[in-house]
Amino acid sequence: MISFTINGEPKSVDVDGDTPLLWVVRDELDLKGTKFGCGKAACGACTLHIDGAAVRSCSYPVKMAEGKDIITIEGLGQDGALHPVQQAWKEHVVPQCGYCQPGFMMATAAMLDKIPQPTDEDIDNNILNVCRCATYYRMRKAIHRAAEIKSQTKVQ
Repeated sequence: MISFTINGEPKSVDVDGDTPLLWVVRDELDLKGTKFGCGKAACGACTLHIDGAAVRSCSYPVKMAEGKDIITIEGLGQDGALHPVQQAWKEHVVPQCGYCQPGFMMATAAMLDKIPQPTDEDIDNNILNVCRCATYYRMRKAIHRAAEIKSQTKVQ
């Protein structure tokens, strides 16, 4: 049995410890917002937070999640309110097909915790996810807007 907290709720799963966390989140816990993209930790569609760090869950064995705090896109907002990143994504109509966007939002939220007012260079160096629809221009605007919203609120 492997136990952890996900989106604020304690969970235990009885699965092979080498199973990628992505499949536990999607198939065992039925949280479908975290997406499968490449299976090689290259594209970032599967990004979620583990103890506050952005992690690509397709290559992260669930056994390594033991005792950790996991946040998925479903748990990013608090008390029914959108997280600043989600709000900015909505304001700037970022998604085109939308498939990769949960991973981008999770990567952005983790970056903003470390770099509250990122420059374009910070974004280029830290947001390495891949979007086949190429909505990068709107994402960059939304990231700057999320930093602005976050600086005006107390969201962590």
